[in-house]
Amino acid sequence: MYTRATRVDDLPVVYRICHENGLPDDGSERSPELLGHVYVGPYLVAPGTRSIVVVDDQGVAGYLLCARDTRAHEAWVEEHWLPGLRADLPLDRPRPRADQEIVELLHSPELAPDDVVGEYPAHLHIDMMERLRGRGVGGALIEELCALLADEGVRGIHLNVGTDNEGAIRLYRRLGFTDVGRGDSSLYLGRTLPTGAGA
Repeated sequence: MYTRATRVDDLPVVYRICHENGLPDDGSERSPELLGHVYVGPYLVAPGTRSIVVVDDQGVAGYLLCARDTRAHEAWVEEHWLPGLRADLPLDRPRPRADQEIVELLHSPELAPDDVVGEYPAHLHIDMMERLRGRGVGGALIEELCALLADEGVRGIHLNVGTDNEGAIRLYRRLGFTDVGRGDSSLYLGRTLPTGAGA
């Protein structure tokens, strides 16, 4: 098992991982690409991001995506990523309810609160297939990322996780993340990075 920087040809598999693991399987009809348009695609092409995949003997099995500057990333997504998607996916087109919720996110993204971004300017997304879970892979990748960002002078990082994802919340808290805010049905967790030593 090893990690490497993402490539453009990774897009199909990381989109699939996002689709399969990003939302609970409640039986709703869902288009497989929509969630990836929100949480995966921009991180593979936008400037100022760090995107890696985990590869085992069966292929790509997980990813860790990070934007070093959340506000700059949000601005890039708004200018370069979302206009075409909004044109292709108008709000008034008939579609399954689960898909409509994601399309609404493309038209009205949930932006991180100012007080969260002020203290924790970077943010991350991480997802692992079932065969990698419980092996410490995700935690190790997050620790490596935090060390790298600290060396680059980034003072803090945050993430946004659903309040019902209790296992993930426990993991992030073990990794030193603390509660720093709330979304509609999510929790913002942040971690201060010791930039003084490595910057």
